[in-house]
Amino acid sequence: MLPVKELLGVTGYIRGGCSPIGMKKRFPTFIDETCQLYDKIAVSAGERGHQILIAPDKLVSFIHGVMVDLI
Repeated sequence: MLPVKELLGVTGYIRGGCSPIGMKKRFPTFIDETCQLYDKIAVSAGERGHQILIAPDKLVSFIHGVMVDLI
């Protein structure tokens, strides 16, 4: 994770507007593998104030992410 003060310069997005869904540049994205315990999870939809419910495996596929043990 980036320090908030570096977010705009590195990603081009402000705090709250940085989501792997809808970003113009692809960054490595890691999601905790416990998300697989749920049929759907809520994540930022890529626009401030909007969220979506999505199956974890579909999210990982869409954003080209990786499920890992983060904890």
